[in-house]
Amino acid sequence: MSSATVLGGVVHELPEDLRSALNGNPAALTAWNDITPLARNEFICWVTDAKQATTRERRIRRTQEELEEGKRRPCCWPGCKHRERTGKA
Repeated sequence: MSSATVLGGVVHELPEDLRSALNGNPAALTAWNDITPLARNEFICWVTDAKQATTRERRIRRTQEELEEGKRRPCCWPGCKHRERTGKA
């Protein structure tokens, strides 16, 4: 596994399973580190909001795929419900 830096979000801590998946995917990691902290936060919230392990795994996989496709926010996600309009918790 690479020791590359994986940046986090602004409200949520980056979970280890998502960090590990990004570290194992250089293209997704490059895209991840290029998006804004708020955008990273949206992906983190989307992943951690999953209620079932299979959903969480699918969302981690889709995060990687969407980043590889150049998407900068999770598809079909209304946004993190944990942050205010100012971008603060």
